[in-house]
Amino acid sequence: MLEPYKVSLKKIMEKLSLGFFFSPISPDKVKIISKNVSRLSFELDGFLDYFDKNKLLIFGKIEQKYLLTFSSEERFEAIDRVFAFGPPALIFARNLYPSKEVLKSAKKNGVHLISSSDEASVLLASLVSFLNFELANLVLRHGVFVEVYGEGILIFGKSGIGKSEVAVELVQRGHRLVADDLVEIKRVSKSLLVGCAPKNIRHFMEIRGIGIINVRELFGTGSVREKEEINLVLYLDSWDDWEKDKSYDRMGVESQYTKILDVIVPTLRIPVRPGRSLAVIVEIAAMNLRQKKVGGSVGGIFLGASKI
Repeated sequence: MLEPYKVSLKKIMEKLSLGFFFSPISPDKVKIISKNVSRLSFELDGFLDYFDKNKLLIFGKIEQKYLLTFSSEERFEAIDRVFAFGPPALIFARNLYPSKEVLKSAKKNGVHLISSSDEASVLLASLVSFLNFELANLVLRHGVFVEVYGEGILIFGKSGIGKSEVAVELVQRGHRLVADDLVEIKRVSKSLLVGCAPKNIRHFMEIRGIGIINVRELFGTGSVREKEEINLVLYLDSWDDWEKDKSYDRMGVESQYTKILDVIVPTLRIPVRPGRSLAVIVEIAAMNLRQKKVGGSVGGIFLGASKI
């Protein structure tokens, strides 16, 4: 059985600028494995049949007002029923403070109490977005990932065909590098893939004959991006292979796709030979993709409709 993806409570707190009221153990030892996040609601009335003990809980003004209708003993019992399941943490929105009953139960059951200055709805959205990315299904692929005109373009090809050289030329032309050599691909929703670089090689690139370069240091912070949606896959093929295989689409009306983590991504195959400006071709591919999204037309070809 595969081990579920995890993210530490400490990382969540650092990312969302959260603080502590009570911490039974170090937050880096608490691993969150559930993408579910919810506000306390029916649980306060004792309905816990489908309660997910691994999810993060949010406590806002509505919950506070509701608990104030209980006596002190009833408040403790209501919270203690929930905390007995051992949820990882209860996060208080709007800088609210835990009552003595909540604090007593948290100490009894070892539940973290965390503070946030955000409204409950904003906090909920931020947590869901962060956990969807951190806990998403992941694969590693050898390739180069760049952002060109706002489109995330994943470039594959044989070793030595020029993927990194294309990327550095694109960076010189004002576009941004996401990952070189190895790309982490995460499925964050049913139809959305996001790519990023592994932490230990982030912002670095290997150029044959020169070695490892730090793109961020050489070209500035605007030349790199931590993560980006994958909108297009480009395969770089050698010109000799292209001449042997005449099945390449020369009109641009045939749709090609690549499946990654069961998500379909539009795909193009580009033949490579010396003297061909691949950076310009990648830019045109990005512009063409944007044009297809709005259903535009170029030269009589109705893009997006695959119709002449």
